[in-house]
Amino acid sequence: MITRRDVFSAAAAAFAATHISPRALAQPIARTAHILTGFTPGLQDGLARLVAGQMSGYAETIVVETRPGAGGRIAVEAVKSADADGSVMLFAPLGFMMFFPHVYKTLRYHPRDFTPVSTVASTPTLLTVGPRVPADVKTLADFVAWCRANPKQATFGSPGAGTTLHFLGAMLGRTAGFDFLHVSYQGGGAIQDLVKGVIAATVMPIGSSLGLVQSGDLRALATTGPRRSPFVPAVPTVREAGYPSLEDLTWFAFYVPAKTPAPIVDKLNTAIQAALRTDEVKAGMAKLAVEPDAIAMEDFARLIASESDRWKAIVQATGFVPTD
Repeated sequence: MITRRDVFSAAAAAFAATHISPRALAQPIARTAHILTGFTPGLQDGLARLVAGQMSGYAETIVVETRPGAGGRIAVEAVKSADADGSVMLFAPLGFMMFFPHVYKTLRYHPRDFTPVSTVASTPTLLTVGPRVPADVKTLADFVAWCRANPKQATFGSPGAGTTLHFLGAMLGRTAGFDFLHVSYQGGGAIQDLVKGVIAATVMPIGSSLGLVQSGDLRALATTGPRRSPFVPAVPTVREAGYPSLEDLTWFAFYVPAKTPAPIVDKLNTAIQAALRTDEVKAGMAKLAVEPDAIAMEDFARLIASESDRWKAIVQATGFVPTD
């Protein structure tokens, strides 16, 4: 079993091999460092900027760049090809590493092309219904019964086909025994159509619909976290609702190219952990409806492996055919 002592021993060996002096590590690693994200401005971009703003000492300037396209893969490929000197890093959901290999026929990268540095936050998914669903549907059990009785209206929206949110909805239908028709959207289109009554439900991160749930315009039926979310404490978890197989969290994390020297990885990790302890980051995460969730480097790698195995089984169970 890998321990934190093993990690620091490896870092010490790499430190000697790369001839980086303690004085050099005490200084910023570069005049400008770049954090790449794979989507247009939104939750991921906002979270990256929040943490970057408090990573004092890592670089003189940290620039967050959005590189949207190909479901986020363009940003991943750019970081893979970047210099392994700590000046370019990826900020992305865990799914880029543990999920994409199971839904795309070919990827121009492999998880081993990156060193996972640290997770920073996590959020459960929220199953939300709108005015298309009768007001007396107040629980997940009620909703399942309504979907079975109204198969042509049993629709849900997500940010895209082949995403973890798509599969969570598909697994609900599969597990509960009804046809849950998926409608793919980009950006906030799913929530807009949910409010209009075009679709019955959405499977989205909590922050996407939190304000509308709090105002009463939408109804939240369940969250996928292992415990109730502090942002919607009255909403039961899927486990409480009888569907433990749907339990899931979306983690957001930092990665660097695989050949980045261990001392630089450790310096980046230290800067991230320091940022997560600041009041500014804690308050900012609360506004984004995500919770701080920093997983140690050695545990992070194991998490990717275990989640990869879990999602591989889920994808195969749905009969989804990988796309290009």
